[in-house]
Amino acid sequence: MEDVKTFDRIEKKCLITKEQKEAMLTEIKRHMEKDGYYDSEVYNIYFDTDHYDLIIQSIEQPMFKEKLRARSYGGYDKVFFEIKTKLCGKENNVGYKRRVRVTKKDYNKMVKEHANLSDFMAQNADEPNDYRIAEEVDYLIKHFDLKPKILVFYRRYSWQGEQKLRITFDENLRYRTEDVKFCKKKSDKKYFLDEKNIIMEIKAQGAWPLWLARKLSSERIFPQQFSKVGKIYQKIGKEIYHV
Repeated sequence: MEDVKTFDRIEKKCLITKEQKEAMLTEIKRHMEKDGYYDSEVYNIYFDTDHYDLIIQSIEQPMFKEKLRARSYGGYDKVFFEIKTKLCGKENNVGYKRRVRVTKKDYNKMVKEHANLSDFMAQNADEPNDYRIAEEVDYLIKHFDLKPKILVFYRRYSWQGEQKLRITFDENLRYRTEDVKFCKKKSDKKYFLDEKNIIMEIKAQGAWPLWLARKLSSERIFPQQFSKVGKIYQKIGKEIYHV
């Protein structure tokens, strides 16, 4: 997991097959290295209203969108509260992420008792900016009456390169809308049922290197709009509203 607290970068997602992943790796291994958390299980709990207003707004592709989620990693006793915002342009989507870190015990107490995240940060902030971010989280939760609504988890393989280039492969995407906690259950559902079941995400703060652009072109891999939680909501929407 990344220890950086704030991010701003251009993000592109591609849906690929296992064969395309292997083809990409032949080139990635020549130019990039496995990062410090190369193989990890990623758990995301998305907060939303009872009517999923934030997710619906995101699906509608506005110029500006915002999400609140809690993220944890398998075998890691910490939770990151993350505010994700995205500015959507004609050519690129620029993502911004601000986050603070708490223990799982504090996270569970906050959710169960409706406590303020800023109260935890007042005593346990790692950096001066943490308290301000925690106040933003508190405001979003109270203003929109947000609750943990959807758990999304997957296995991630991460590569890092020069100029802060990062490529990740997310596999075995699953989700749950009941008993939304950081754990697996037999009732968890798989999202992908076809062969294009790997999400490759490219994150950069500038132009892509030429080798990457050429490899994507040769493998006929094209970026597309894909929000994990947005796609899951579309999948379960009919069940939620019984239509």
